[in-house]
Amino acid sequence: MPGEHDRIGEAAGRVLGSPVQNLARAAAFVLVIFVLATTGFVAAGWPLGDAAYMVTLTIFSVGYGEVHPLDTTWLRALTMATIVLGCTGMIFFTGALVQVFAHFQIKNILGIDRMQSQIDRLTNHTIICGYGRIGKQLAIELQRARTPYIILDRNPAKLAEAEGCGHLTHKGDATDEATLRAVGIERARVLATVLPDDALNVFITLSARNLNPRMEIIARGEYPTTEGKLIHAGADKVVLPTHIGAERIAEMILYPTTARFLGEAPQVRDLKRGLHEFGLEIEAVTVPEKSALAGATVGEAERRGAGAFFLVQIDRPNGQSYVHPSEEVKIEPGDTVVLVLRGTRVTAGSIFSEARQAVKLGRSYR
Repeated sequence: MPGEHDRIGEAAGRVLGSPVQNLARAAAFVLVIFVLATTGFVAAGWPLGDAAYMVTLTIFSVGYGEVHPLDTTWLRALTMATIVLGCTGMIFFTGALVQVFAHFQIKNILGIDRMQSQIDRLTNHTIICGYGRIGKQLAIELQRARTPYIILDRNPAKLAEAEGCGHLTHKGDATDEATLRAVGIERARVLATVLPDDALNVFITLSARNLNPRMEIIARGEYPTTEGKLIHAGADKVVLPTHIGAERIAEMILYPTTARFLGEAPQVRDLKRGLHEFGLEIEAVTVPEKSALAGATVGEAERRGAGAFFLVQIDRPNGQSYVHPSEEVKIEPGDTVVLVLRGTRVTAGSIFSEARQAVKLGRSYR
């Protein structure tokens, strides 16, 4: 699992150091001992080939026998030094060699290189800071949309859960600029900081904006008073989950037909998001008996609205439906009417309320 792999890799790096560097140092030490010992035997009168052969046997502890008698104090001292230093160097060399093999085998088995390679290839991606309730749902939506993203969290248990769902993850503290760089913040298109701590979200926003001024930052806020701080810190958009949840509940209470009609279908939710970008809203409402527009035609209703809305569908209680109804179709009490509204000037409920309430719409209903 990539999150656990990071922890293992970091721990191995601290304990073992750089395996390749250790191998190079051990090899250099053995080579120096070999050259010095060979030079010593040549200085004692031995041929170069015999000297090199003797040093090789001694360093590798083979023990075939002496090439020439070691009958002087110098030769015996040189041989003892070669044995001690050469064998010690070979022990270090062998250990470093095993370390190199083990290091790259572990990385290959655990897929650490593959995971880092995936992160390095990310571009125009989304960085999700925090894998809580909102982070989970956000990751699912991005996964469905096949949009590149990575989850950043410091909790191993949460990362293990995310990896089990097929998400790309990275273990680290999102408030650390080095961690943000590790997940490619310079190449990212969006950063979403959705931690339940407003102070951390503000700090992450500051760091992210400093590292990538062009990136869009969407921040979560628990309290309405935090919204201004997040905007000032560099967030492009602020989401207040509690506020949104309260609005949704109020919508269910005030406009139950709209909630049932529009609240479930993903396609309609996508349509609502698209319309909202153009300052439009879509709602459905049941026409009451004493509605100001009951009995009027679609054309009359839209003319009275003076462009505040237009009707896109009428559903009769008997099951009959009019999609894109013509101007001659009459609106009857009990009909479920789907409207597209221009911004928040009016609401579907007020449009089809009693006549005295409709007066609040101003000149549109005079």
